[in-house]
Amino acid sequence: MITQEKFGKTLDGREVLAFRLEDGGCTAVILNFGGILQSLTVPDRKGRPVDVVLGYHEVSAYERNGGYLGALIGRFGNRIGKGHLEIDNKTYSLYCNDRGNHLHGGKVGFNKKIWEHRIEGDALHLSLFSPDGEENYPGDLSVEVVYTLRGGELKISYRATTTRKTAVNLTNHAYFNLNGESDGSILNNLLQIDSGKIVPTDINMIPNGGVKGVTGTAFDFNVMKEIGKDIEADDGDLLQGKGYDHCYILNGEGYRQYAVAKSRKTGIRMRCFTDAPAVQFYSGNGLHQEGKHNYYGKRAGFCLETEAIPDNVNNASYASYGSSILDVGEVYAYTAAYCFDTED
Repeated sequence: MITQEKFGKTLDGREVLAFRLEDGGCTAVILNFGGILQSLTVPDRKGRPVDVVLGYHEVSAYERNGGYLGALIGRFGNRIGKGHLEIDNKTYSLYCNDRGNHLHGGKVGFNKKIWEHRIEGDALHLSLFSPDGEENYPGDLSVEVVYTLRGGELKISYRATTTRKTAVNLTNHAYFNLNGESDGSILNNLLQIDSGKIVPTDINMIPNGGVKGVTGTAFDFNVMKEIGKDIEADDGDLLQGKGYDHCYILNGEGYRQYAVAKSRKTGIRMRCFTDAPAVQFYSGNGLHQEGKHNYYGKRAGFCLETEAIPDNVNNASYASYGSSILDVGEVYAYTAAYCFDTED
């Protein structure tokens, strides 16, 4: 069941709606501003509701604060080095908003847009038109994102088409804490990621062109462990990111389970699925804002941003895992899902 209500207004007076998706003991609240996942409440081992997603109660906080909490990201999730995009021998200079690089769509990304909406049964369809030249990207881009909540599973399906060859890498930037969004730390959340390789970066967090095996390093999550277990290890890539902020190349192909997270405190387990080639695991190293119920400090939440490898538009070896270049007549489409249950 989906219901809607007014959530507030933007600073320039645009109305923001909140859509409540309910399925048994689970509830997701999604805003038409930024397509933001504002809350996700699931039952703990004793059946008590726990909100596991960081966020805010006011539109102004989403406009004012950084961190992209819960938002849909586009046109390009993650980073493009020096804002350099070349398509068919034509260079497009994208807005640089992060250490001289293009991040999460630029100056005004999809996270700041009011999305059109329609409800079809238990599915919330959000759509956005990004005109040719917006943030200097080529092509009119038509985007649709569908949220559903069924049987304890929140599913996000992405689709886009273009009128000119362009670059697209959509994702969602939800911050999770399976202890509860107000707990304050994810260091004792348990995590497993089905991946043997990460993408190392330069000092500005741009992929350096290679890959790095995780076996025997702090980046190895093939066996479930606490996020905080190795987060302060003496590893150059880890120190450079000030914690985990790295792209994991996922094992397997097609739609598959790629990660599992758990909380000993609540018993909540989150199984993660996607058909994307990679995921950015971010341990919330830069969080510093007042949240829904208290302050969100460093590592109060973690992100699993399904995506293509960052900067793959400038690196053919990364594009071989999944290219972000979308041509006319092609359909960009993939799915991500978070499935919740409990363990004793």
